[in-house]
Amino acid sequence: MTLYPSVLEMIGNTPMVDISALSPNPSARILMKLEGQNPGGSVKDRVALSLIEDAERSGVLVPGKPDQVLMEPTSGNTGIGLALVCRVRGYTLKAVMPTNVSVERRQLLELWGAEIIESPGTEGSNGAVRMARELAVEHPEWVFLYQYGNPANPRAHYEGTGPEILRDCPDVTHFVAGLGTSGTLLGVGRFLREKLGDKVQICAVEPPAGEMVDGLRNLDDGYIPPIFEDLGGAELLNRKTVVRPRESIEWTRRLTEVGIFAGISTGAALAGAVKCAASLPPGEEASIVVVSADGGWKYLSTGAWTGDLDEVTERAKEIIYF
Repeated sequence: MTLYPSVLEMIGNTPMVDISALSPNPSARILMKLEGQNPGGSVKDRVALSLIEDAERSGVLVPGKPDQVLMEPTSGNTGIGLALVCRVRGYTLKAVMPTNVSVERRQLLELWGAEIIESPGTEGSNGAVRMARELAVEHPEWVFLYQYGNPANPRAHYEGTGPEILRDCPDVTHFVAGLGTSGTLLGVGRFLREKLGDKVQICAVEPPAGEMVDGLRNLDDGYIPPIFEDLGGAELLNRKTVVRPRESIEWTRRLTEVGIFAGISTGAALAGAVKCAASLPPGEEASIVVVSADGGWKYLSTGAWTGDLDEVTERAKEIIYF
């Protein structure tokens, strides 16, 4: 058993599990990387640590210096990851968050000592980003790491998640992840493309324009993350798959058939992976790796697993699940 000097050393090296029992195509394996096994419970722990360590290296943050305040927009997981790292490192976090997030995420942020600044729930994560950018101008003394435009976001996946995937699945043919800040897709996608060339397909999952799927975004809704444009996201992606809220919830529930309790964005990503498997030419073999962004614990209050499917789907239009 490994002894870690700090809980932050436990971020990364998450397990991968074969869930091919859910594949509609016997020639297509589906493997899921369980990012909910990170200490803060999501893939965003990697990004949080990368953002803060990058700021420390550049001198923007000074370890041990009192009264340093970070501010960041979040719909949940990035804020939780940052709050955890800030608590360990001794920084203060102000998290700009829409009012319509699940109660568990608010509680976790408060548990780690973060202050929540509320943005209008009707504006979703885009509204939180707008408010945070305004606050950054009003309070230049706050450190604004801005995950949507910070190259340390995709770098966390280029240096960590991507190499782990190739190590554990050297024959990967397709990589599938949800499109949020785009950091996971850009970091892992660039790494796999450099190592495997056109042998690997990079596939993004997004909601229909105007609809919410647990924090994922459709780029036609008016905000394109700067890192997506700066790192050539449009040229990197081989395909974008639209997944609706009902599909996301259905596949989140299906995951329990193979013993996996994951968040709603994992169901969306899995729905995209299943569509990818079903679209392959007859007899073509594939190894499809899909990212499970987090576990299901933060979403129990939504009734996503036990409620009437139509009611839960309707509720998803008002509550940000991711």
